[in-house]
Amino acid sequence: MDDHATVAVQIGRPPRSAVTVEARCHLGLPVVTLVPPILDDGTPFPTTHWLTCPLATVRIARIEAAGGVKDADADIATDPVLAGRYRDAMARYERERGALLPPGHDGPAPAGGVAGSRWGVKCLHAHYADHAAGNDNPIGERVAARIEPLDCAVGCVTDSDGTAVVNPRWTEPT
Repeated sequence: MDDHATVAVQIGRPPRSAVTVEARCHLGLPVVTLVPPILDDGTPFPTTHWLTCPLATVRIARIEAAGGVKDADADIATDPVLAGRYRDAMARYERERGALLPPGHDGPAPAGGVAGSRWGVKCLHAHYADHAAGNDNPIGERVAARIEPLDCAVGCVTDSDGTAVVNPRWTEPT
């Protein structure tokens, strides 16, 4: 199965750029992809590491719905060590995304750290994706501790006559 088709099924729409997988699950399916700072249609895009795994997505959505973003912001505001690591992760993210801009690019470009944020946590999905891509991200690390393992018994996407489709046998592990 081709990664582009698999990611399209995972996210429910065609990807807006080429698909480069940065992290895979134990079944070999994409978990995180690298997204360029300028999409194929020229749109600036602030999120470099895109979470595609449906299991991680649903688990993180539950954390966000329960106030997880607000809790992460409160932790950053009260823990100077966490705040320092967070600041470093945001600066690294912005530098690395800037290094991916096409040579000579002089048009609009994304700014800010993870998910384009200037400070504060904007999206736990983006922080987890950054962490899962192998980067030091203290918020993503905390999210990982709450949602992993991503231990599906069967893949979320399967091949049906050469076409990637949602696997009807996939269920969230308990």
